[in-house]
Amino acid sequence: MNKAPAALLLLALVAACTQGEMGETPAPSPVAEAIGEPRDCLPLTQFSNTRIRDDHTIDFIGGAGNKVWRVTLPNRCNGLKSADTFTYETSLSQLCRQDIIYPLQQLGGSFQRGPGCGLAPFVPVKLAR
Repeated sequence: MNKAPAALLLLALVAACTQGEMGETPAPSPVAEAIGEPRDCLPLTQFSNTRIRDDHTIDFIGGAGNKVWRVTLPNRCNGLKSADTFTYETSLSQLCRQDIIYPLQQLGGSFQRGPGCGLAPFVPVKLAR
């Protein structure tokens, strides 16, 4: 039995899993300046929209866009930016740093939930224009 093809397949899978994990992550755009202390939770009523900046960064935008809370995920959330949408489950009326979000990938005419990604503190920010 030739083990070389299996070893090459394993090496390719490991490379695919680690691709993009190494090195510095570029700063999300737009740049944001923290204007307050991080919060562990954000009531669902305080944001009406989200903007996914990259696989690490989500901006939660309040009402008329005058309040923004940036969450920088502790780990890369593969597929988040390309999905450009996510879902979550909570039994509370707020999202908290320990909650899990799931990127939603559109496959055919339906959505499939991707792998879970842990949130982080909600930092009030002022976005650069």
